[in-house]
Amino acid sequence: MLAVAVLLPQAAQAAIPAAPVMTLYKFNGPLTVPTYRIGANGPGPQAGTLTQGTAVIPCLVVRNGRALTDAKGTPYVGFEVVVDSSRASGQSATRDFERALATQQGKRVQNHHCGPGVSRVVSVRDFYQLEKSPFFDPPGRGNQKAAERAGKSTLDKIVRSFHNSLQCASVNKRMTGRRAKLASAWDSFIARNKGKWDDTTLARAKHLDYAMRTAIFEGHLDRGCSAYGACERNTVVLSVRNRAVGQCLRRQGCRFPGDFQGVASDVSQYNIWDAYLTMISGLTACYLRTDLENRDFYDRVQAMYTQSVGDAERILYGGDTALRELFPGNSLSELTAMRHYYHPPAMGKCFPQHNRIEYMSGAIAENGPDHALIANTRIQVGERVGSGYRFKEFRFELEDRIDDIRIEDNYPGFIVDARKVRLGGGGGCTAYGVSPGCSFRKVGRYRRTPNWLSAGRPIALNCRIEDKGESCRGGGRTRSVSVGGACDVDMMPVTGVH
Repeated sequence: MLAVAVLLPQAAQAAIPAAPVMTLYKFNGPLTVPTYRIGANGPGPQAGTLTQGTAVIPCLVVRNGRALTDAKGTPYVGFEVVVDSSRASGQSATRDFERALATQQGKRVQNHHCGPGVSRVVSVRDFYQLEKSPFFDPPGRGNQKAAERAGKSTLDKIVRSFHNSLQCASVNKRMTGRRAKLASAWDSFIARNKGKWDDTTLARAKHLDYAMRTAIFEGHLDRGCSAYGACERNTVVLSVRNRAVGQCLRRQGCRFPGDFQGVASDVSQYNIWDAYLTMISGLTACYLRTDLENRDFYDRVQAMYTQSVGDAERILYGGDTALRELFPGNSLSELTAMRHYYHPPAMGKCFPQHNRIEYMSGAIAENGPDHALIANTRIQVGERVGSGYRFKEFRFELEDRIDDIRIEDNYPGFIVDARKVRLGGGGGCTAYGVSPGCSFRKVGRYRRTPNWLSAGRPIALNCRIEDKGESCRGGGRTRSVSVGGACDVDMMPVTGVH
């Protein structure tokens, strides 16, 4: 009975969500960011670093009734490390992350104040609330000979052999440096197999592997082996081909004509190769390992690879004849000028149908002596109260072709710092993030369009492909399908952008 009497008042005061698990992430940014000791009136001297991909639980340092911020109101937060990406290796890091995520999502607290053991702070601008856990291949190794037998061409055999090699197995053992480790693993594999295959063939297999990795993970994995999903992968491979053939620009990752590896893995061109994103995806994994063929995720990705690798090889190395055959009904000139595309659902989010919506990269909300961290989230701004505003959380999830929106009063009584509220609105939104000229009977979401869209012309790319369904277990009936066109709300190839 005594324990219950102690806990009841605490439960009654616990009114707001616990601070979320947040991840250090700056797209294509430096590997580490500095942390600072807590000074008397702000950050003190530098005291260590945190590595990109590190997951933490942030907290607020409160002194004399004020939370520690910079002059513009952006918080400096203390932190408890959940996963240190500079040290993490193996699936224990995945379990640690998932355990902390579940705990924080289910917890309610009175405030986000730091405990007495916190000694360092970092700007909250460096953190995002990301829920993808660290990715590691399961322990084990596939059978190289069996992998080679499964290949339909020489290049396919080599790619499968690499995925089942000791060299590939070294790439994903740690969270950091995976892009460089994959390149090094291929160099080692090629050196070891020079007597088995000639240099040109080995190099072409490497380039094909990079193009396939990019095509699979640039597309929507849930589309699986549907005809649209396979045509989308062909579109990505075509963009890789066109950035390395006929136009080879260093700013697009191309070091020499035909450098599909350089183009396909350049972070500025395909952002899935960003250091953090490789930590949470299977992009650099040995996903063609024979011992993983019946496991979730791997079985589908292996089937997607098998469905598309033949077309990809022809796009990269088959010349103009192959392009005409693989994209029937498209002119060769528009095919070879298609270097750009975008996925409208992934573009900048905007909500013109709702008033006073603000994105908070990081702000303090106060309710008397209690302080809360409002970071990496959108709010609906309410009435002005003193030095701040009342607010509610504005949450949404992408469901098929709509943004499923929820407005939740999770911080009753709290006032968000007015310095972080602009009320400036937003521009550049179109229905679904496609051409303003498209009309829809009902609009389920709005997105921004890329600044280069008007420099080219959206096109529809035509494919005839065996449709094996999103599950990749279908019968394989050949279907004609198109990806793109001015009003495709899922993918938009654009020709003629320089």
